[in-house]
Amino acid sequence: QVQFVESGGGLVQPGGSLRLSCAASGFTFETSAMSWYRQAPGKGRELVGTIYNAGLATWYSGSVKGRFTISRDNDKNIVYLQMNNLMPEDTAVYYCRTPQYNVWGQGTQVTVSS
Repeated sequence: QVQFVESGGGLVQPGGSLRLSCAASGFTFETSAMSWYRQAPGKGRELVGTIYNAGLATWYSGSVKGRFTISRDNDKNIVYLQMNNLMPEDTAVYYCRTPQYNVWGQGTQVTVSS
């Protein structure tokens, strides 16, 4: 079945960096767009960015553009989220997903705090 396993979260100081990974299975990864979402405490789930199937095109929300970068390894079925210059407002649980399936993983917690 379709499955996503996110990892790489943790506690980081403001201005720091983290790289999240998402291992996907159960569908044709290389032809699927992949998105990262996040959900902060008390807020709804927010789309952070999307990478399209060949990895040649990406889209980012205005709140992360210029700081976050999405990449993918189609041989390993993994999508990455490189997060630089992290700010306290980036604190959230981060999830990955392909839009064609309404399936979510467990997410990975990112906490930005001094």
